[in-house]
Amino acid sequence: MGFFDRWVGKPIKLTDGEFWRGFFGLTTPSGETVTIEKSLQLDAVWACVNLIQNAAGTLPCLVYKEDGVTVDKESDLYNILHNMPNMDDTAPEFWSMVAMSLCLDGNFFAEKRMNGGKLVSLNPLDPLTVDVCRTKDGKNTRYYEVKEDGKTRQVSEERMFHVRGYRMPGCDRGISPIGAVRNVLGSAMAGDKAAGKMLKNGLLSSLLVSSDQILKPDQRKQIADTLKEFAGAEKAGGVTVLEAGFKPYPLSINPKDAQMLETRQYSVEQICRIFGVPPVMIGHAANGTTTWGSGIEQLILQFVKTCMRPMLKRIEAAIYRDILTSKERGKVKVKFNMEELLRGDSAARAEFLQKMVQNGIYTPNEARAYEDKPTVDGGEYAIVNGTMTRLDMVGHNGGPPLNDEQERAAPRENR
Repeated sequence: MGFFDRWVGKPIKLTDGEFWRGFFGLTTPSGETVTIEKSLQLDAVWACVNLIQNAAGTLPCLVYKEDGVTVDKESDLYNILHNMPNMDDTAPEFWSMVAMSLCLDGNFFAEKRMNGGKLVSLNPLDPLTVDVCRTKDGKNTRYYEVKEDGKTRQVSEERMFHVRGYRMPGCDRGISPIGAVRNVLGSAMAGDKAAGKMLKNGLLSSLLVSSDQILKPDQRKQIADTLKEFAGAEKAGGVTVLEAGFKPYPLSINPKDAQMLETRQYSVEQICRIFGVPPVMIGHAANGTTTWGSGIEQLILQFVKTCMRPMLKRIEAAIYRDILTSKERGKVKVKFNMEELLRGDSAARAEFLQKMVQNGIYTPNEARAYEDKPTVDGGEYAIVNGTMTRLDMVGHNGGPPLNDEQERAAPRENR
């Protein structure tokens, strides 16, 4: 059965990944074919995806003990998630791939390699080669079909790490963001193509040449060939002479009338809106304005809270479901450390650490570790600012408060 035969008469949904991979973007009103590869050729798409995947790659994935506070650096799972998920990819590369796949396809797949029932590696798969299926034996068990080298193999649900993006109820596969907004991306591609053609022609529009004489076909061809010698950006500034009453008339509107610049700027803002990235963070300043200082700090917080954090929560939940065993789920916690994205400047960090240490929340050694400094003797104890004392204990070295008679009898140095 051919590809199109399988879809005849069936309603097509955004979650039908196989259809969109085989019949991608042919319905865009702009006439542009939208694929993941072509989408990345748009500078705004590349900048947004690059920003998100770089941010994800900088965040360490930590494995905690049952208390949710102590990092378990001795566990095998810590070595896989924090250091090296497999022999080919480092942890920053791996988590960057996860974020990039979620931004473009809405799904990330990694096959779990086991050794005697023990997880030893996570091998990422191209999401365009993986289909999510269900058995038809009444159990409705999920499994995966992986297409590699012209062959298809099945991978059980127990052997797959699957992170899903946005999805509809009853769907096993996340919605492809590129497929969902293909019309917007197609319009942006058409705008880039039109701008490229204008620049190629030296910003000259198409021309219609009129004459008060009747020309033969070979004369028309000769005139057209003559004019083509002066077309193109590399020939801009050339001079040609029109004889016998020839007059040029532009066929297309000029770039200003077409609002080409405004259209392309709006496409950038649309793409930023799709990925949840503030435009200024990819170098796009609308209407010539810029944001800096406290303004950019608030934008970064918005980016972390509304874009990165929801994505990281999905990854953490998928780790809980697909990687942790039933016994580990109550004893092991896996979380991404967001401090790398939230760290302020040196003055803000100094004030933050000072308050955390003085209030006994951080030990001095924990504060030093935050700044990548070695531990010191005695720094493992939590301390509290000395002024944080009960009012009835002010002026005493310790012990229960003294009554009036004891106060008068006590030596002055103990008062």
